Amino acid sequence: MPPVRKFDRDSIIRASLLLIEKEGKSNFNARKLASYLGSSVQPIFHYFENMEDLEKCVYDRIYGIYVSKMLGEANDEIDSYKRIGLQYVRFAREHKEFFKMIFMQKTDFNSDDFLASGEPIDNIIESGRKFTGLSYDMQREFHKSVWIFTHGIACLVNTETVCLSDIEVEKLLTETVKSMLIGYKKGKMYEESN
Repeated sequence: MPPVRKFDRDSIIRASLLLIEKEGKSNFNARKLASYLGSSVQPIFHYFENMEDLEKCVYDRIYGIYVSKMLGEANDEIDSYKRIGLQYVRFAREHKEFFKMIFMQKTDFNSDDFLASGEPIDNIIESGRKFTGLSYDMQREFHKSVWIFTHGIACLVNTETVCLSDIEVEKLLTETVKSMLIGYKKGKMYEESN
């Protein structure tokens, strides 16, 4: 009778998430993960070709967690765009290591690549349109600036460089995004008149 497997792909991924969240990605390796599982490294490499294969699955799971939190805030309410920004900063605060894996590592992306397309960004753009009244393309352009500003706040909160409460973050987002929107619309009107 073959031995009963104690682990499956999902339990290995869940243990990986715990390890990364508690000890950071720099401490994520097969031996440390095996220790978290209370086993040898054999089950890991039974289900995954190598650590890169596992890391990709873990990254996809982390990104899924992030997307579900963002999409949970994107709805028909007028303030959902602000709530998405607040949730982004909250994700950076509450899931420090996950945020670092997704948003604080070297890539070859430019801002257009990073925003990409698909359901998550489309829902965020649509939430923004309800707030700004801009066309889809203009909102997408405007959102790049909003996202860069919001990302800066999220990085400061994530690294604990600056201690900001949710109330302070909300005030910053509200006042700055309104000012950015006024400037953006004035700039577009100027472009159209010239």
